[in-house]
Amino acid sequence: MRHPSEPSWGCNSRMRVLLLGPPGAGKGTQADRIAARFQLVHLATGDLLRANVADGTPLGEVAQAYLDSGELVPDEVVVAMMLERLTQPDCKRGFLLDGFPRSVAQARALDEHLAGLGAPLDAAINLEVAEEELLHRLARRGRADDNAQTIRNRLQVFAASTRPLLDYYDGRGVLFSVAAVGTVDEVSERILHAPRDITRQVPPASGQPAT
Repeated sequence: MRHPSEPSWGCNSRMRVLLLGPPGAGKGTQADRIAARFQLVHLATGDLLRANVADGTPLGEVAQAYLDSGELVPDEVVVAMMLERLTQPDCKRGFLLDGFPRSVAQARALDEHLAGLGAPLDAAINLEVAEEELLHRLARRGRADDNAQTIRNRLQVFAASTRPLLDYYDGRGVLFSVAAVGTVDEVSERILHAPRDITRQVPPASGQPAT
C-alpha cells in the first residue's frame, strides 16, 4: 500500500519528473517543494545556463559568445547542457526538470538519453490554470508596459507551442494535469495525489519469468 506522503505517480526514491505549465502557474514554487520533499535534484534551464557560463565550461563558453553578441543561446546548446548534467552522479537519486524540454524534439532527445541511462521519465506534471486567472497573476507581477492584450498574446503563443509537447507525453502515458488554483499547499497535495498511477512494463531479468 502506498504511504499517504508518497506521490501517486511514482515512489519516493529515484523519481524522474518534469513540470509543465504556463507562465504564472507556479512551476518554480512547486518544483522547489517537490524537489526538497523527495531530495530530488531541481534542474531549471535558466539556472543551468548561468552555472555553465559562470563556471566557464566548454558549453558555457559557447553560450557566452551568443550572449555577448546579443543573440539567444541555441536550443542545441541548452539541450547539450541539460543532457550532460543528467549524467552526473547526484541525478541518479532522482531529478525534477523545470523549463525543459520546451519542444517535442527536445522531449525525444531527453527520452533517448534517459533510455540510454536505463532511467526513463516517471511523470510529466502539467499545471493547469484558466487564462483569466493567469492574466490576473501576471498583471500583478508584470512589467509596467504590459497590458491585458500583451499578456494574453504571450499566453496564447505559449499554449500553441506547448500543446504538441503535452500530446507527446500523453501518448507516452506519463502525462497528468493538476489544477494549479488555490493555496500552495493545496496545489502540492493535488500534485502528489493525482488520481493516475504511472506503470511501466519492465523486461524481466535474465532467467526470471515475466510477471
